[in-house]
Amino acid sequence: MGGAVSAGEDNDELIDNLKEAQYIRTDLVEQAFRAIDRADYYLEEFKENAYKDLAWKHGNIHLSAPCIYSEVMEALDLQPGLSFLNLGSGTGYLSSMVGLILGPFGVNHGVELHSDVTEYAKQKLDVFIRTSDSFDKFDFCEPSFVTGNCLEISPDCCQYDRVYCGAGVQKEHEEYMKNLLKVGGILVMPLEEKVRFPLQLTFVYPVHQSLFQLTKITRTGPCAWETKKILAVSFAPLVQPCRSESGQSRLVQLPPPAVRSLQDLARLAIRGSIKRAMRQEVARGGGGGGDGGGSGLKSTPMFKRRRVRRRRMETIVFLDKEVFASRISNPSDDTSCEDGEEERQVAERTPREVKPEPPVNFLRQRVLRLPLPDPLKYYLLYYREK
Repeated sequence: MGGAVSAGEDNDELIDNLKEAQYIRTDLVEQAFRAIDRADYYLEEFKENAYKDLAWKHGNIHLSAPCIYSEVMEALDLQPGLSFLNLGSGTGYLSSMVGLILGPFGVNHGVELHSDVTEYAKQKLDVFIRTSDSFDKFDFCEPSFVTGNCLEISPDCCQYDRVYCGAGVQKEHEEYMKNLLKVGGILVMPLEEKVRFPLQLTFVYPVHQSLFQLTKITRTGPCAWETKKILAVSFAPLVQPCRSESGQSRLVQLPPPAVRSLQDLARLAIRGSIKRAMRQEVARGGGGGGDGGGSGLKSTPMFKRRRVRRRRMETIVFLDKEVFASRISNPSDDTSCEDGEEERQVAERTPREVKPEPPVNFLRQRVLRLPLPDPLKYYLLYYREK
């Protein structure tokens, strides 16, 4: 599934294309997408395809197309402090983007069927926290991943404000999914639709064939729901639970609600105070914040590419023992002085393409300048490497 937007050369260009095609429509979703480079969740040998609007699968590792993730993020209507459950959490790419919006007092849980993918997601999360400058521009709700079948979640688990399922949900499991929601919550999932073909086509197609519609379901009351179909999608269906040798199901226990320690709350408060001071300096014109607010990301500026004037190519042709020198025009060469003059004027008007300097992590600089013992500085920086 995918291919709805053109490929980008980097993550920012991919996001620009998603915005232009109206798959990304809100600032919060745009900031989250720009903060996490999609290529970081690919295996090294496949990274050249990271900015295409296509799904990617290698073994058990799977990423949906960017246009699907953006539609899901928009439909979830995420807000700070909400609880989120990701069924089929995969690489953790979506969960990490959601965590940037939920903030430090949200809940961010993921259930993944394959243990090797759970480990892969934990490794990617660790790299993001330790090395990404984007981590310091948000108050992050760190995802917690568990391994198991999402159709076997323990019945005593808490309900969530937002739920997403990353596999096709059969109609018989629709009620199960709905019951994971709190009243007022939103569930987004690819929901099965039964399609009945005309009688004359049944010799080619089965009488019933499963299709999936990405569907948004809002729980408006204990037994009341609002349903909105978003778009037709292609997803692998949910894997049905397997019984153990004893005939018992393997219940999935989700993490209990986390209670932050006093140390952690103090760290959040100190980092928040530094960010507010940086924003005030920017508002006064001091320029100390550097990122236009400290809590998000600005769009990467786009640079016009300079047109390059192509030179004529001189070609020498050898035929037997004689030499013929001739001038063969390249098809892309200029054909008139007029064109040459136009290109010269364009080159004068258009600045040379300049790559932006890597962003400065002003929060990190501020923390390192504080008159504090080094271990405390490192704690405030989450012991990050960069």
